[in-house]
Amino acid sequence: MTAIEVVTAYSIALSQGDISTAFSHFSPDAKWHQPGNHQFAGTKKGLDAIGKMLGDMMGTTQGSLVINPTGALMSNGNLVSFPVHFSGKIGERTVDMNGVDLFEVVDGKIVQVWLFSEDQAAEDEFWGR
Repeated sequence: MTAIEVVTAYSIALSQGDISTAFSHFSPDAKWHQPGNHQFAGTKKGLDAIGKMLGDMMGTTQGSLVINPTGALMSNGNLVSFPVHFSGKIGERTVDMNGVDLFEVVDGKIVQVWLFSEDQAAEDEFWGR
């Protein structure tokens, strides 16, 4: 599989709620770089830590966190950029913005993910400490 095919397969499985298949596209020691200064920020190492962070994000938003692709996936060697739009709600706080997820794929597995949002300060405020 090409890097784009791996990220596409991950995205499809995730959108269908098939977490085990989505995570099957990750290396067991993958790193997820969550930007910002909030309760979920920082580098998560390994599938357990990544899964816990994503599960906690869904729990905190009571399942309202939605991430949708907004354009074509693009690759440069083993890097794949994935433009997204994400939204969610925590009580009265909402987030509704664009971002880019950058994936590094090695030997058919996602080994690193970096996230970028158009307004990091607003995202930090949304997630809180």
